[in-house]
Amino acid sequence: MIDIHSHILPGVDDGAQTMEDSLDMARAAVEAGISTIYATPHHLNGRYENEQELVVKEVKKLQKAIEKELIPLTVLPGQEIRINGEAIEHLHNDTAMTLGGNTNYALIEFPSSSVPRFSKHTLFDLQMNQVKPIIVHPERNGAFLKHSHLLFEFVKRGSLTQLTASSVAGVFGKKIQNFSFQLLESNLVHFIASDAHRSTGGRSFHMKEAYDVITDRFGQELTDILQENAELVMNNEQVIVDPPVEVKKKKLLGIF
Repeated sequence: MIDIHSHILPGVDDGAQTMEDSLDMARAAVEAGISTIYATPHHLNGRYENEQELVVKEVKKLQKAIEKELIPLTVLPGQEIRINGEAIEHLHNDTAMTLGGNTNYALIEFPSSSVPRFSKHTLFDLQMNQVKPIIVHPERNGAFLKHSHLLFEFVKRGSLTQLTASSVAGVFGKKIQNFSFQLLESNLVHFIASDAHRSTGGRSFHMKEAYDVITDRFGQELTDILQENAELVMNNEQVIVDPPVEVKKKKLLGIF
């Protein structure tokens, strides 16, 4: 499996803090069935700034340590970029980067409870500059939870989305898991990734569990597509996208 979103780099954000933490995460990733992982530290979120040059340098260090420990895992560079009005400028001047630095795909993070007014313009601007935005963990965004049509509009206009494996597996609770299911059945999801911050616990990988849940609930074909999409991103090819539909509001006890 390919994991397009993780916080495996040591000492750069709220993920792994030491090289040993990173190596523990690398071992856990392999155990979870992951062969390639993108190190995507937070960038421009008001707390952390991890520019491309630093990320590439630290990924090389980590890869060397992983190979020394004979861990069969390939680490590639990336960022989790907080949505902002200057995203294109940051990408053009090489402080922000796409996944791998050599693809047209970039991870875009929203604030945890809101969708900024400039989001529509920024996502459009990225696409006009040949960058395909991947909105990360929308199932954990308070605004999308309340107003799912906002996410539908972004996807309809060409944005992609990535759910967190822990959300799908139920680690973050039933509410987030059920919303994840609604997004999946509405063709509003294109990737599953770990967003792992630790080697154990709720912020670990949970990729196998998530795909097992998806296969049981939606069938093997969807699991295959989601896994293939991650590989297509790595090869900078067009991902598989089905026409999105708006999330259906669930009836409560047949009252409405």
